Amino acid sequence: MRLYKIVSFIIILSFSGINLSAQSDVEGSKDHPVISRYPGSTIVYFLEEDYTLYSIAYGPETGYRNIDDWIDVEGKFTRIYYELSGTTTITQVYRNFLSALEKSKFKIIANGINKDRNVGKGVGERTWLGTFLRKNPFPTNSNVLLSSGSSSAGGSCYIASELSRPDGKIYLVISAIEYSSEKTVYMIDVIEETKMEDDLIQINAEEMLKGIHSDGKIALYGIYFDTDKTDIKPESESTLKEIIKLLESDKNLKLYVVGHTDMKGGFDHNMDLSKRRAASVVKELTSKYGIAANRLSSNGVGPLAPVSSNETESGRKLNRRVELVARL
Repeated sequence: MRLYKIVSFIIILSFSGINLSAQSDVEGSKDHPVISRYPGSTIVYFLEEDYTLYSIAYGPETGYRNIDDWIDVEGKFTRIYYELSGTTTITQVYRNFLSALEKSKFKIIANGINKDRNVGKGVGERTWLGTFLRKNPFPTNSNVLLSSGSSSAGGSCYIASELSRPDGKIYLVISAIEYSSEKTVYMIDVIEETKMEDDLIQINAEEMLKGIHSDGKIALYGIYFDTDKTDIKPESESTLKEIIKLLESDKNLKLYVVGHTDMKGGFDHNMDLSKRRAASVVKELTSKYGIAANRLSSNGVGPLAPVSSNETESGRKLNRRVELVARL
């Protein structure tokens, strides 16, 4: 039996003895196999996506709508929003889910609760929860009530957790508020870690030349290095050969080979790393493939010319690149 199926069984057992089914779940919805609903809850909104980017918050709000501490994950995404009518309190929902996760060997990344209505900025408090949800939004027409409340609204809570499996981590994130004295609402986000295949298209010499003629440069993502290293990996060969074709197609073309990094690590270190990586590319093209040294010049600008945000892994990946720049 696979590990996640064992976990699913344990969490469902945490609510054993009570009928978990709801009579009016939104059409096409279902509980996730890894975690059951709180007894008596109804699914009001349901979403499944094969792949998405998601940000898990784990630190307090440090300024207006600002949380400094995030973990960016990616993978299969399931979002299930439930409503629970009756006198069940936010504390009961929080304690039951936290206990179930801990018993099932999930690592708790962050958790917090304030049982009273507030505008607190600590993990799980109302204002904090609003900031978290702005980064992981739901549609305005989804009927999700997590960002609102009634005159008798109560407290709020949050739990983020992870479990390592042989086929990748799984993350469970639970957000909840006491919408009124007679209704508690909560959302379970499940992210099953996978990596999207995004290196399926290799740019060829013709496209490189078009980019250089139109923009004066072309960004390449097919030259690979290990983290913090300058040695070119073997899987870069196809891109290097396209650069050779580019240079052979235009004997007068001269290029700057420019290294770029993301913003992880120190500034001086990244500047040096980008320069050394660019130099490695020039060395490979001249020593291995016989390109004249006077046609290529290397340099690096580290993190100074990003093309995307450095706050997410997908953005940082776009910023780590080598660019060919036309040299007059």
